[in-house]
Amino acid sequence: ALLDLSGVQEVKGTWMRSTTLPCTYKPSEGFTPQMLIWRLERDYRTSTIFRRDNSGDHVFLSQFRDRVSVPKRSPGDASLLIENLEISDSGHYTCQVTWRSENNSLITKEVTTTVKVVKVAVTKPVVRASEPGLTLPAGARTSLTCVAGGSPPISYRWFRSVPGGKALLLSSQAELAWASLQPSDAGKYYCEAENR
Repeated sequence: ALLDLSGVQEVKGTWMRSTTLPCTYKPSEGFTPQMLIWRLERDYRTSTIFRRDNSGDHVFLSQFRDRVSVPKRSPGDASLLIENLEISDSGHYTCQVTWRSENNSLITKEVTTTVKVVKVAVTKPVVRASEPGLTLPAGARTSLTCVAGGSPPISYRWFRSVPGGKALLLSSQAELAWASLQPSDAGKYYCEAENR
């Protein structure tokens, strides 16, 4: 179990969200990490995307610039964080760590994770009220918030039922707010959530 890297076989990431590819080991006395490399194999081509050595952290592919990082605070954690996932980020990612032992020999281990980036349809939205119960005095300020999950960006629309089974569009924001409620504001409201 000495100097073994552990990771996972597959990670499903949601388009436009973040994901972490685990790569960890137990720091052992007498072994000093020299280099960490993350490689991506896609369409039978392999490219180095990240390298950490004694000169610091380096990101090599422009498509990953400002989107990938590896934690610095926890020894033994070489996991790769990818932000704002693109569909083209799907592929096989290999974490390779090289240690130097006390007798100056080098030991290298690697672990590979397959990443699949998927688009997730929007979930049915939930309405959150700023107060429990929706019976409020006139003049009160209140708000309703529409919340849904799925791949961003998610757009929201608020409607109010009007006589004749019609709906009146009130807002294209997630939140519907009243500074001072009037008796005429009483009624049925509903929201709609949509993504690409």
